[in-house]
Amino acid sequence: MAWTVQLEKVGKNSVSLVGGKAANLGEMMLIKLPVPKGFVVTTESYLSFIRENKLQEKIETVLSEVDVENNENLVGSSARIQQMIMAGQMPAPIENEIVTSYRALYMADELREISGKALDFIRVGRDQLPVAVRSSAVAEDSSSTSFAGQMVSILNVIGPKQLLESVKRCWASLFEPRAIFYHRNNNVKMQAIAVIVQRLITADKAGVMFTADPVSGDVSKVVIEAAWGLGESVVSGQVTPDTYRYDRNSKNVEIQVNKKDTMRIRDFFAGDTKSQPVLPELVEAQVLGMEEISSLVEYAERIENHYGAPQDIEWCMERNKLYIVQTRPITTLGRKMAEPQKEVGGAVILQGSPASPGFVTGSVKKIGNISEFSKLAQGDILVTQMTTPDMVPIMKKASAIVTDTGGLTSHAAIVSRELGIPCVVGTREATRKLHDGDTITVDAASGKIYKGAASPKEAVNTGAAESEPSRLITATKIKVNLAFPERAHEAVNSDGIGLLRAEHMLTESGKHPIYIAKENPEELTGTIIEKLGSIAKALYPKPVWYRSLDARTDEFRNLAGGESEPAEQNPMLGSHGIRRSLEQQEILECELSAIKSLHEKGLDNVHLMVPFIAYVDELVRTKKIAQDMELPETVKIGIMVEVPSAALTIDEFCKAGISFASFGSNDLTQLVLGVDRNNESISNLYRENTASVLKLIKYVIGRCKNYGVETSICGEAPSRDDNLVESLVEFGIDSISVELDAFGHVKEVVARKEREMILKKSVDNEYSEKPDL
Repeated sequence: MAWTVQLEKVGKNSVSLVGGKAANLGEMMLIKLPVPKGFVVTTESYLSFIRENKLQEKIETVLSEVDVENNENLVGSSARIQQMIMAGQMPAPIENEIVTSYRALYMADELREISGKALDFIRVGRDQLPVAVRSSAVAEDSSSTSFAGQMVSILNVIGPKQLLESVKRCWASLFEPRAIFYHRNNNVKMQAIAVIVQRLITADKAGVMFTADPVSGDVSKVVIEAAWGLGESVVSGQVTPDTYRYDRNSKNVEIQVNKKDTMRIRDFFAGDTKSQPVLPELVEAQVLGMEEISSLVEYAERIENHYGAPQDIEWCMERNKLYIVQTRPITTLGRKMAEPQKEVGGAVILQGSPASPGFVTGSVKKIGNISEFSKLAQGDILVTQMTTPDMVPIMKKASAIVTDTGGLTSHAAIVSRELGIPCVVGTREATRKLHDGDTITVDAASGKIYKGAASPKEAVNTGAAESEPSRLITATKIKVNLAFPERAHEAVNSDGIGLLRAEHMLTESGKHPIYIAKENPEELTGTIIEKLGSIAKALYPKPVWYRSLDARTDEFRNLAGGESEPAEQNPMLGSHGIRRSLEQQEILECELSAIKSLHEKGLDNVHLMVPFIAYVDELVRTKKIAQDMELPETVKIGIMVEVPSAALTIDEFCKAGISFASFGSNDLTQLVLGVDRNNESISNLYRENTASVLKLIKYVIGRCKNYGVETSICGEAPSRDDNLVESLVEFGIDSISVELDAFGHVKEVVARKEREMILKKSVDNEYSEKPDL
C-alpha cells in the first residue's frame, strides 16, 4: 500500500491517489518546471486512518444531518467531525513512512543552497527543517471548481511531531464549514484527501498569475499580481497587490503599483508565519522588474500550452529564484463582461478593481467576523475588509461583495467569480465610508461604487450570454464535452454535447455505480434520468451524446461497494468500457432504461455512445439488449473509436448500423503508439498529432462519409492543439467536441481554417478556368 509517494513520481492522471493539487505539481515537475521538492501523503493513508479509527459511518451521520444554510449548525457539525479526526490515532506504518520521507527530503549537502538562512543552522539535524504542509483533495483544482481556500495549508512546519499533527489538520480540513458548504453548493461528493509536504520557500516576493483575464475572459492577456513576502497575503486578500497586464499581441505591459503596507513572513523562532509592516521605502515600490515579468510570462505560457487551457498559477521568488507552487484551470471563464452602466442615480463614492462582473443595487451590511454573519440577509451587499474562506456560506446570500483590500486573485475575487456574484475589491475605504443600511449601486464592470440606486435601465450579469465566437457560423459543428450537469447552461451556444461523461453523475452518492445497479437499480436509473434530463432539457433540441459508463477497475475502488474490484495488472487494457458493461449488464440496463424514459418524455435529443469498443459483435450485442428493452428508434447509437481495431474495421461497424463515430483521441493515441499515457517516464513519446494517428483518423472519416455516418472527436487534444483542429477540418470531420473553456477559441480556429479552404478553392477554380494561352 502506498502511504507516501515522491512528488516527481506523480502526474495529472494521479488525482485519485494524490489529489488535484499534488497531481498538477507533479505534472509540472515532469515538464521540468521549478517546483519545490516534496512528497505526498496519499489518499490511501487518509482512507486507512478513517477505517482504522472507524470514523466513516460517524462522519456520514453528521453530514446527513447538517444544514449548510444554518451557520451555527454548519459550524457545530464541522467541529464534531474535525474533533473525531484530530482525536484519532494515526496507524504506525503511516507515521513511520511520513517521518522517513520527511528526513529524506533535505540532504545535508543541499542545506545551505535551499535555506540561505543562518538561523536554520542553529537547529541540528534533518528533524528540524521547515516544510510546507498543504491539503490536496481529490475534487480540488479541477476544471470546474477551484475550491479556493477551502482546505488548510500550513507553512513553516518543523520536526516530525509538528508534521504528523499538521497532516491530521489537513485531513480534518476536508470538513471545514466552508468546505462542507462548498461541496454541497457545487454538488460535489466529499471524497478523499491527500497531503503535500514540500521544502519551504522563504519567499521575498510572491503572487498569482492568470493566463487569461479572469474577469473579461480576454485570452490575449496574462495577468500577474505580486506583493512582498509570502503569497498568503495575496491569496487571502490581506493586501492589494501590484497588477501587471501583459498583452501577448503588442508585448506591452500595463503596470498598476498599489500600496502594500503589510506582508507575511516566516517566524524563525515560533515555527509559524506572521504579519509585519513593509519597509517604508517598499510600500509603494514596484515589486517586479521587467526581467522578472518576462520570466513569469514565459512560465505561464509553458504551463498553459501543456494543459491546453487557461491556468491560475501561484508563484514565489526566493533570492531571485522563481518557483511555481500551484496551477489549476481557471474555472470561471465564459461569463460575458457586463457593460459599465452610465445612467446611475448617484455620485461615485468608491473606486476599486472589478473582480467579478455584474451590476447590483442593494443595502449595505458590514461584516467583520463570524459573529456578525447573521446580520446578512438574502440580497444584501456584503462589505468587509477582506473575505476569508469561512465567509463562503454567507457570500452566496449576498447580491454583491465589496472589499477594502485584495486583487483579482484574492479569495473574494475567485469565489465571487465561481458563485457568479458581482465583486469589487481593493477599494481601501469601503468599511470606513459605508454604513449598514446604506443604499449603493455596485458596478463590478468598472469597479465603481455609486451612492443611491441605479436608474431603471439596469445592467445585469449575463452569465452564459452569447459571446462573439458563438456568433460565428461554421460548417463544422463545435460541440462541448461535459461532466457536470450544473454547467449545462454554459453550453447553450454550442452545437450540442459531443461527450457527456457519466462517471461524475453516477458516483455522487459515494457508492460504486455497479454496486448501486445491483442493489438498487431504480436509484441509479432515477439519478441518470434526473441528471441527464436536466442537460438534455437545457440543450434541447441539440444532441447530447451520453457515453455509457467507462469505469476502470482502479478508479472507484475507494467508493462504497468498490472493495471487491479486481486488482488488474493493467486496468487501462482491462475490464472497462462496453466490454465491462456487457459482462455486468445491470448498469447498461439502467442507462438504457433512463434514456428510454427521457425519450418517452419528449427529450429525444439524448443518444448513446459506446466506449472502448473493439469488435463489431460488441455493438451487435449492445443493440440486441436495447432492442429487448424496447428502446425507441429515435435513440441513435454510436461508437467511440479508441481501439485501433475499431478504426481498421470501421466499414463493418457502419454496416452494423452505427449513427455516429467519435474519436477518443487519448486512448487511440495510446494504443496506436504503444505508449502508456500514465507513464511519466515516456510521456514525451505520447503525441496525438502524429502521422500514424492522423492517418487512422482520416481513413475513418473517409469511410464513414461513404455510409452517411457522422464523425466527431471528443478527446482532450482538439482543446489544446490548433494544428490538429485544422487537420480535422481538412479531413472533413462533421463535428469537434472540446472542453467548455476552449469552445470560443476552437470555433475561431475552425472558422479561420474553413475560410482559408474556401478561398483556396476559389483561387484554384479561377486558375483552372483560365484558357491556355
